[in-house]
Amino acid sequence: MKRFNYILFAMLLFTAVSCRKEFLEKNPQGELSGEQLQTQDGVEGALTGAYSLLNGNTNGTWGNYASGPSQWLLGEVTSDNAHKGSDNGDQPNMNLLERHSPTSTNDNLSVMWTRCYEGIQRCNNTLRLLAAVQALPAGKFSDARATEIQAEARLLRGHYYFFLARAFKNIPLVTEATTEAAVDNTADIYPQIVSDLQFAVDNLTATSPKGQVGRVNKIAAQAYLGKVLLYQKKYAEALPLFNAVIASKPSITTLSFTDNFDILKENGPESIFAVQHSVGTDGSGGDNGNVGDMLNFPYGNGLPITCCGFFQPTLDLANSYKVNAQGLPYLDNSYRTNPYISDLGLSQAAKATYQVDRTLRIDPRMDYTLGRRGVPYRDWGLMGGDSWIRESSNGGPFVSMKNSIEASQIASGTGPGNANITGLNVNLIRLGDVYLMAAECEVELGNLTRALTLVNNIRTRAGMLPAKVVGAAPIANYVVSLYTAFPNAEFARNAVRFERRLELALEGHRYYDLVRWGVLKPTLESYFAFEGGYFSYLRGIVIDPADEYYPIPQEQIDRSNQVLKQNPGY
Repeated sequence: MKRFNYILFAMLLFTAVSCRKEFLEKNPQGELSGEQLQTQDGVEGALTGAYSLLNGNTNGTWGNYASGPSQWLLGEVTSDNAHKGSDNGDQPNMNLLERHSPTSTNDNLSVMWTRCYEGIQRCNNTLRLLAAVQALPAGKFSDARATEIQAEARLLRGHYYFFLARAFKNIPLVTEATTEAAVDNTADIYPQIVSDLQFAVDNLTATSPKGQVGRVNKIAAQAYLGKVLLYQKKYAEALPLFNAVIASKPSITTLSFTDNFDILKENGPESIFAVQHSVGTDGSGGDNGNVGDMLNFPYGNGLPITCCGFFQPTLDLANSYKVNAQGLPYLDNSYRTNPYISDLGLSQAAKATYQVDRTLRIDPRMDYTLGRRGVPYRDWGLMGGDSWIRESSNGGPFVSMKNSIEASQIASGTGPGNANITGLNVNLIRLGDVYLMAAECEVELGNLTRALTLVNNIRTRAGMLPAKVVGAAPIANYVVSLYTAFPNAEFARNAVRFERRLELALEGHRYYDLVRWGVLKPTLESYFAFEGGYFSYLRGIVIDPADEYYPIPQEQIDRSNQVLKQNPGY
């Protein structure tokens, strides 16, 4: 199928750059007037521009980490899944996010805000141009394509608003009909998100518009609307949408877990809404690649990618993959007993003779989610411990894996001049996520039998992962068993939530899940008590109500002439 590559598209409108009369009588050189954009090509270009912001990048590759679609910084580093990594002095504002001490001048928050609102503005521009073109006496779109464009733009707008609402909670609503110079942030944003996504559900087809992979379709709209309703605890409304998505796809048990993180197998049957990334063939120099994750590779001489040692999985996450004698997770957090810490804290002499513990009883997803010493890391070879890590005393002994690519793919899969920017897509929603959201709805609606089936489907697929092998023998005791029953709602709820962590770790969901479940404070304070035993900078952190969202960037409050109000607690 033809893949739809997002190309950066600037909406260049006529602006008066001088008060002299001649500047008001002709278009500035190199810019397009509103009339020139009021064509079918202009509208399609504007829509492409709205898609292009999905990768969070507007101004070159550096500095777009918080706005990246993987949400590794705001969705994972702020949770119990990941450390910022690198060394303490690099990107200090990220350290503040990890320790839940952000300020309104944190540059990462400003980037997230501005990139999402730029995406919203591009969606609004698309809708305005579409209305103008359809009002012309000639040159209109067919009614079918016009409705389709409107649905695409509104789904994208709903996405950008959802990313903002999760992060900042109180945000201003700006649509194509907004004329005010500044809008306050007191309105409930969710009705608009739901309206946009419902319009997309009602007006998109199951196949992508124009036959181009990467464009949103009805299945993506159903999954996204279901997710937003789930966040609002509207389980009975969300579940039919998830069921429709599941029915439209092959069984998860027939699909490969690793295909979700393989640059050669993108847009496969599990992918529902993926941000399309490309490098090397589009002339962008990497700008259309996965710039959000460009820091998040192992760090060391001679590695296929060597930048920059950020985004390191926590000890807590690694240990959560341990299983009991029955092959099931430790739902009571007793996985922290006698924790596995790889070679962290060993003397140099002890590290020189380190041997990985092959008796460690774990879920195999551990070794397809994070890299640990002595275990094969993709096709890079055995993960080498400290030689792959920038500062293990700061970020720990593990490295992330899902964002990486095979060494054999690097020649064609990274941006020219930017060997740490890959063309690997990022799945905003994939089928495994939908199964577990559906299971969550079933638990809350009292249907524990179906919730059990859905969770066991995910675990069945996990158990099919090939063992990582060294010297012709598995490097760990890999075990994944199925639950025999969910005896009550509390057990089922814990099992579903734990499974989300195991299945979706490091994919940007964890912090937001903890917030919507109302368990951020107990979960993180328990985590800090454990992880702080190894990393002093995490000791004694207390989670306040304000930690469930981030402060509004002060520069935005100032630009609004104080129309925007700061979030409580900041």
